[in-house]
Amino acid sequence: MPTRTGRTAWNGGLQDGSGQVELTSSKAGTFEVSFPKRAADDADGTTSPEELIGAAHSACYAMSLSNEIAQAGGTPVALDVQADVTLGPDPAGGFQLTAIKLTVRAEVEGLDEEAFQTAAAAAKVGCPVSKALTSVPITLDAALES
Repeated sequence: MPTRTGRTAWNGGLQDGSGQVELTSSKAGTFEVSFPKRAADDADGTTSPEELIGAAHSACYAMSLSNEIAQAGGTPVALDVQADVTLGPDPAGGFQLTAIKLTVRAEVEGLDEEAFQTAAAAAKVGCPVSKALTSVPITLDAALES
């Protein structure tokens, strides 16, 4: 299996510094980061590790769920997955990821609500990014839409 690479070039201290995150393997882009904007309610055009984790988690979960639906005998038509990743204080000092909320709205053929919920829960557990983030509480809000 391949290894994918991301890279960050950082200049300055935590509060006055900034950096550029590069999606190196895909060459999909370079994005600005800074701690003050990371800790603010408004990202103001910069990304953060939490946003990047959210993007990775939502993509991984969507792939995992499409597989689980197919294994259950259904056909995934459309999946809309959002991962909200929260940064908060660490009681031991500093910061930590305090929660991840996965929200999925799905259009699926061939599965009833119970089978879909089983597939959604299995995808949450089986997704490699979920496995990597086991120290963070992950909740799931999954619903079928027609």
